[in-house]
Amino acid sequence: AALTPRAELDGEMGDSQPGMQARLMSQALRKLTASISKSNTMVIFINQIRMKIGVMYGSPETTTGGNALKFYASVRLDIRRIGMIKERDEVIGNQTRVKVVKNKLAPPFKQVEFDIIYGEGVSKTGELLDLGVRAGVVEKSGSWFSYDSQRLGQGRENAKTFLKQNAEVAGRIEAAVRQNAGLIAEQILAGPDDEGSAEAAED
Repeated sequence: AALTPRAELDGEMGDSQPGMQARLMSQALRKLTASISKSNTMVIFINQIRMKIGVMYGSPETTTGGNALKFYASVRLDIRRIGMIKERDEVIGNQTRVKVVKNKLAPPFKQVEFDIIYGEGVSKTGELLDLGVRAGVVEKSGSWFSYDSQRLGQGRENAKTFLKQNAEVAGRIEAAVRQNAGLIAEQILAGPDDEGSAEAAED
């Protein structure tokens, strides 16, 4: 969004230059594609959302710079803040949602939510709780979180604090979540033929 064509820099404020940024992006990507492929390099573009004028149907949101970047990109992520994380009255982080809107390397349209804590980054303990509940490793009853008959805390933030202060428990939960994910991955990769041959071997 901040990419500025030279003609815009040399011109006066208020000059109309339609499509200049889109043409610049298209030319740049045509030149960059071969070099990126040969050098086996990953390039990350960060863009911003703008609103289309006069849109009656569909989403009015669009990204700047034309369509070239959308076509050339292998993976596109839509990252949004969906809420604030507060400690008493002080905002200490953001709740973030990421949607995969395009993916040439894996199935697209996946979605994930996580916490970003100021000065810390992505909250690992928050991830452990969410993935643990989803995998059935961590039990959630009402507002209470428990693991292996041990209560972690009432409310998500209290449970996160407990895991930060008890690294051993957090490590056991992480190991259990990883093991669960590995078992699921093995079942997916095995396929029906491998399952049938395994059953035949057992017989």
